[in-house]
Amino acid sequence: MAAKENSFDIVSQIDLQEVDNAVNQARREIGTRFDFRGSKCGLDFDGKEIILHADDDFKLKSLVDVLEPRLLKRKVDLKALRYGKVEKAAGDTVRQRVELIQGLDKEISARIIKLIKGSKLKIQASYQGDQVRVSGKSRDDLQAVIRLIREQEWEVPLQFINMRTM
Repeated sequence: MAAKENSFDIVSQIDLQEVDNAVNQARREIGTRFDFRGSKCGLDFDGKEIILHADDDFKLKSLVDVLEPRLLKRKVDLKALRYGKVEKAAGDTVRQRVELIQGLDKEISARIIKLIKGSKLKIQASYQGDQVRVSGKSRDDLQAVIRLIREQEWEVPLQFINMRTM
């Protein structure tokens, strides 16, 4: 009888619908707040990035202070946000792009694989697209890998999905 193979995937994903909901909530709050009344402040979301635009740097910081709690409340990890430089925009306003990180880049994947191989567990790890597939015979070893990865500090949020036991 062949040995059973168990596996799971390590990914970095965010729920774009929740981001959209948080942006819409932030827009509503900005529309009602006294300190934003009469200003040209706003947020746009195109599915890949959030664009903040405001009258000045102070109001831009206030926009971030309105947006981030909405994202956290909707369980969107702030590690998935990459803030760009503040740039000058039309009409004496400023703009900042906030990129949403989806998937694991090669550098982070390589660090995860190196960590797993250095653990001396009987586990295989491979890079597949924008995720890492971890497989092995022992379910306990797979759970040990999950614990090992959770103990580390990563620049992006990590999730463990598609746990398969065969």
